[in-house]
Amino acid sequence: MQEKEIILLWKSGLSKIKLAEMYKRKYNQQIKVVRSNIRHRHDGKYISNYEALAKVERVICKYLKELKLHDDI
Repeated sequence: MQEKEIILLWKSGLSKIKLAEMYKRKYNQQIKVVRSNIRHRHDGKYISNYEALAKVERVICKYLKELKLHDDI
């Protein structure tokens, strides 16, 4: 899930918790595909709800800071 996608969903009314669940699901599915190959069976790691929420909050805070910077100018 890209940062733009997270921002769009957040602006449309989804909560940070729901976004974190969606992000975790997509991320872990991608890791599952990578790890399905024998050669890459130890690559990557699954993330928890807490780690997904931290990522979503970082993206939202970064967006709000940029928005505030543009408003000040």
